[in-house]
Amino acid sequence: MISTRGRYALRVMIDLAGSGTDGFIPMKDVAARQGMSLKYLEQILPILSKNRLVEAVHGKGGGYRLAKAPSEITAGAILRLTEKGLAPVACLAEGAEECDRAASCSTIGFWKGLNEVINGYLDKVTLEELAGGVK
Repeated sequence: MISTRGRYALRVMIDLAGSGTDGFIPMKDVAARQGMSLKYLEQILPILSKNRLVEAVHGKGGGYRLAKAPSEITAGAILRLTEKGLAPVACLAEGAEECDRAASCSTIGFWKGLNEVINGYLDKVTLEELAGGVK
């Protein structure tokens, strides 16, 4: 299940993509448009900034903007930063120890296939598509 953090991160990024400006957007404006807590956004934005999905300018006239074109940012890139993991089962999570049943697991192929479908889909959908074709 995708957390509130992941859902909010997607909404913020879509809002920035749809802003129609190259300027910096104050987060209070995004929070108001999206009906989100500014405090909560202040926890999410540093993650996006640190990982170079958004650029930030602090102070008067400051705010946030996308660091890349919306067509270059995928839903998968955003969600991997905000979620503990996207794997459908613990044994496929990044950094997981090998399961002692791996050699005899009759469902591992199914879980690997589902993981590939999930990640393939998330990596195919761009911010541009989510924002309705913003260029």
